[in-house]
Amino acid sequence: MLYLHDVWVNWFEGEENGYNVCFFHEWRKDDGIELLDQVPLLYINKGLYNYIENDMHDLPKPMLDAIYKRAYVRKGQERTVLDYACVVTDGTDIIAIDTIGYQIPIRKSRLIPRQEQLVFDMIDGTKPQSFKFDESMMKKEYHMLSMPPDLVFGLTRRERQLKQLLMMALDQLHTTNNLEELRYWLTEWNPKEYPYIRYMDEEKVWQALYHGVKNGWSKAHEDLCGKLIKGQPFLEKMWELENTQDHNTSKLKK
Repeated sequence: MLYLHDVWVNWFEGEENGYNVCFFHEWRKDDGIELLDQVPLLYINKGLYNYIENDMHDLPKPMLDAIYKRAYVRKGQERTVLDYACVVTDGTDIIAIDTIGYQIPIRKSRLIPRQEQLVFDMIDGTKPQSFKFDESMMKKEYHMLSMPPDLVFGLTRRERQLKQLLMMALDQLHTTNNLEELRYWLTEWNPKEYPYIRYMDEEKVWQALYHGVKNGWSKAHEDLCGKLIKGQPFLEKMWELENTQDHNTSKLKK
């Protein structure tokens, strides 16, 4: 088995979509960076890689058996074994995972560029390992709270987070399904359509609002998001946290 040593990881917990597992250039100073003293490296096929990177289902048992207690994290002078942690690659993309003792990839991280290059060097001339798993689980279903990648492509970390927040607020709006409230927010988004909005039913207003905001990110999106979350403490806290973050990229030089 191949192993990597002294691997810096920035765990993103509970992220089912790979686009929310930030690459090194989007790491922040206050992210919790850990050092993996040793971690197994698995070269796998693209189907299994996508299954791991973009979902949170059980990992194949043969894979879990292969990596069991073979990874160590170091904090100061303390070296602790991890039950199921590894770095996987399909030869094009790379991600580190840790199940924190479960059978699903709870935590995910990218690697720093130097270590990504090391991965590609290590697998050069080798073939992917094959691990049997339930391929019926490979079909990924996206929805408003788990957006398709094309709706966040090209956005920064902050923009992705705020767009996720906007979708959460819109989901609440859709659940309440109050016609006057829906009309109000569609008018806020697109005031020029007010003469027509007055005659739309709930479904038409909702469709117009969602399809109007789902693509891209702009100042108008941010303004709408800020207004929608007013009076909702949980969403307001998320908004505050994202807007008070130090947006400088990590200064780690590895």
